[in-house]
Amino acid sequence: MNSQRRSPKLLATVALTLAAAACFVAAGVSAVRDRAQARRALATVGGESAEHRLRSLVMRGVQFRDAGRYHEADAPLREALTLAEEDFGPDSFETAAVLNQLGVLGKYDGHFDQAEAAYRRALRVTEQTTGLEHPLAATLFHNLGGLEHARGRFREGEPFARRAVEIRERLVGADHTDTAADVAALAALLDGQGKYDEAEPLYRRALSIFERAYGPEHYEVAVNLNNLAALCQTTGRAEEAEALYLRSLAIKEKLLGARHPDIGVTLNNLAVFYKSRQRYAEAADSYRRALAIFEGALPPSHPKLATCRENYERLLSEMNQRM
Repeated sequence: MNSQRRSPKLLATVALTLAAAACFVAAGVSAVRDRAQARRALATVGGESAEHRLRSLVMRGVQFRDAGRYHEADAPLREALTLAEEDFGPDSFETAAVLNQLGVLGKYDGHFDQAEAAYRRALRVTEQTTGLEHPLAATLFHNLGGLEHARGRFREGEPFARRAVEIRERLVGADHTDTAADVAALAALLDGQGKYDEAEPLYRRALSIFERAYGPEHYEVAVNLNNLAALCQTTGRAEEAEALYLRSLAIKEKLLGARHPDIGVTLNNLAVFYKSRQRYAEAADSYRRALAIFEGALPPSHPKLATCRENYERLLSEMNQRM
């Protein structure tokens, strides 16, 4: 968000895996561009088709990634990329879908340049194979916007997010959950630029769609509660912000377990909130919990870990000065 240099920093969770696995599964052999490639893709090795093997590798990598086990996610996804390039071709839809998954992983584990290269290559291939009026193209624009959000380059990410919303609304309509995820990502980028009057209605629109479709205790609901809470905090609505953070945290803990990196995001934000309310003991406890999660799940150079550690150290210094 728009924090001053010396102020504790909030972290936002933007849903980035929208439709990625679904796009891959839907691709099938129909996306292969000639019969020779199709025959290779259907050839069996040890009784398993290349298509089935590819799907299995992708799903394994996605499961590790979604569980916050980023180091374990890398190997199956890279094996999937090699398989897709060899059996379907380097410019196939299948290769683009795997590249998208690798881009998502790169964003999550802090390898932003690798993520961008994967997304952009996937977008070029998608444009060649299906054109840009396709769910995977919308997902890639969404994810490029989310990557710029993670880099703190909110203005640069906004055009990608708007393109995703435009494509998705044409494909599935304004009230679809995939559109809601694109809308939420756009809201986060507007929020990061301080365009709160534009961002808040978009957050609330996305939240309403998710709650109606999934119920009150879904991951997408928790993500949007966290981001809406951060906006409420920034705009001076403390009671609403705290209630939203706590609800987000409870849902995430129920769905993800106590050690998932996304829980660290909301704990960091709660700590920033508690510090702003001079509730220093609660702030310190939340920072400690978030830091332990990030240290166990993220590489040492990851921006979320660095931000949380910086916030915690600043809090301890200020608490010591007050003694």
